[in-house]
Amino acid sequence: MNNKVETLENSMVKITVEVEAERFEKGLQDAYNKNKGQISIQGFRKGKAPRQIIERTYGAAVFYEDAANSIIPEAYDKAVEELGLEVVSRPEIDVVQMEKGKEFIFTAEVAVKPEITLGDYKGVEVEKVPVEVSDADVEAELDRIREQNSRLVEITDRPVQDKDQVKIDFEGFVDGVAFEGGKGEDYELTIGSHTFIDTFEDQLIGKSIGEEVEVNVTFPEAYQQESLQGKPALFKVTVKSIKVKEMPEADDELAKDVSEFETLAEYKEDLKANILKRKEAAARNAKKEAVMTKVIENADIQLPAPMVTLEAENMVYDMAQRLQYQGLSMDQYFQYTGQTMESMKESMKDDAARKIKGRLVLEAIAKAENLEITEEAMDEELKNMAAMYNMELDKLMENIHEEEKESLKADLLSQKALDLIADASVEV
Repeated sequence: MNNKVETLENSMVKITVEVEAERFEKGLQDAYNKNKGQISIQGFRKGKAPRQIIERTYGAAVFYEDAANSIIPEAYDKAVEELGLEVVSRPEIDVVQMEKGKEFIFTAEVAVKPEITLGDYKGVEVEKVPVEVSDADVEAELDRIREQNSRLVEITDRPVQDKDQVKIDFEGFVDGVAFEGGKGEDYELTIGSHTFIDTFEDQLIGKSIGEEVEVNVTFPEAYQQESLQGKPALFKVTVKSIKVKEMPEADDELAKDVSEFETLAEYKEDLKANILKRKEAAARNAKKEAVMTKVIENADIQLPAPMVTLEAENMVYDMAQRLQYQGLSMDQYFQYTGQTMESMKESMKDDAARKIKGRLVLEAIAKAENLEITEEAMDEELKNMAAMYNMELDKLMENIHEEEKESLKADLLSQKALDLIADASVEV
């Protein structure tokens, strides 16, 4: 196998891979063995027709595609390894030559890790974030605790108000025709949550239990279901129940119920201390973000577009996983928000680019500063992971792969570099 690489613009390369004719022949034979049972040739029992007869009947290229698909992944991976390339995108494959008895030749255009030139990264100036806890902060935290300990009380003597949780039946119509996915029964909806499109929730305010309501809305232009994009719709809605949150009083009894303190005054002091810790941590994170923004601006980084696209796709995948844990599918999310997969990927590209630049900058700083992660630091992090997952350390070590350990080490190194530049920054 012969491999060549050509450098293109903006960290793109073209890899040319030449696979021996013998390997292509083996691929053709493998494709024949895989597919012969599905091919019928007059005069032969199914699966018994010789390859030459099948090729004569259906054309010499009948097995080419399957042969290429079986050869390309392995040949591409081997070429990347032999050429020592650090690939950061999916390959764009183009078959150059595919003919029996000749070398199989294909090209792969990919993005490789871009070069980076660091600018100033020590002593950058950032705005100081003041940290203080006001009485209003404590009261807001107390209200949050009260809401956490609230209970839902059914209301029967008044119509729907903002913040109420209502149970509804609904059915949607466009041009007088019910549409797929537009019907629900016993759906619990919090008014003001903006779960539904347009002014759907607002139009339920003032309606009473048992009342049938006609709600008029317009679907967003970028709605996932193309047939509904930009369309006006009518929903027939029945309010079946109304519930409201009833919060406990802020008194000594609440303090006893939710903490180890006997009085509300003691509990408030504890809340104030905890809020201060959170604000200090938030200020530290804000400082790191500000420093990163400056350091990225000072660096010279040109990102190849496919690298950003792949990062955006990974971010969408991560979001899908988080939604799944919450019991929500991407299709449902798109239905509620009016987004599409493509519009979501596009909207994430700016964040994806910044994420990549930040990663590259911190990696370059770690290298410039000769930072290292000790075995002790790795062991401590693995212990923390085991505790977080409620696992024995030995069990975690059995299940963690070397690649995952290297990724963890890289994350720790980036964090060390970030701490270094944050500590070296100047607050003004």
